Amino acid sequence: MPESLRILLADDHPLLRVGVAHSLEAESGWQVVAQADRGEQAVSMAIQTRPDIAVVDLSMPGIGGIAAISRIAAECPGTRLMVLTASADSDELLAALKAGAHGYVLKGVSALELRTAVRQVAQGESYVTPSLASRMLMEFTKVRHATDTETLTPRESEVLGLLAQGLTNREIGSELKLAEKTVKHHVTQILNKLHVRSRTEAALVAQRRSDQGN
Repeated sequence: MPESLRILLADDHPLLRVGVAHSLEAESGWQVVAQADRGEQAVSMAIQTRPDIAVVDLSMPGIGGIAAISRIAAECPGTRLMVLTASADSDELLAALKAGAHGYVLKGVSALELRTAVRQVAQGESYVTPSLASRMLMEFTKVRHATDTETLTPRESEVLGLLAQGLTNREIGSELKLAEKTVKHHVTQILNKLHVRSRTEAALVAQRRSDQGN
């Protein structure tokens, strides 16, 4: 990795941004070239400044972090993407990774761990906060083989496919022209039929089925 690193920070808490910027710029050659407090602003600044890495919070006004990551990934393929968030939710982790994030770090980490994560992601590697990575690994090992997907109806299979892409119930409803309440019912049926406990495990089953089909 070159000695210099150009960084975009996106978070709606000004004091946190200042603290993170100070921590990152303590590393020689690293520069925070832009800061954003909304999802749309993060996308426009990424397009304008073309940073080496964008560090994005998930909970922001406007389109939010997941959508911002997806758009930056599409518009700025040379920019690496890392999430810095308070959310340890497995579904949000999965959605962020599917949107294009290369790293996922929980707020409250030390300055050293944050710089380590940024460095790894900027070098082309992946980084997930170790405690969260361990939990995800456990969920992977609990996912059953995908034979039970054969019991899904065509509509449930459609919902599962979109769920695996990280879409929310509202977004799935919009895509399939269904009421959000109807989507929620389909998701419940899917979880029951696949004998899994969460959207994350269902998405992993869908991914495994897709891999087996290739």
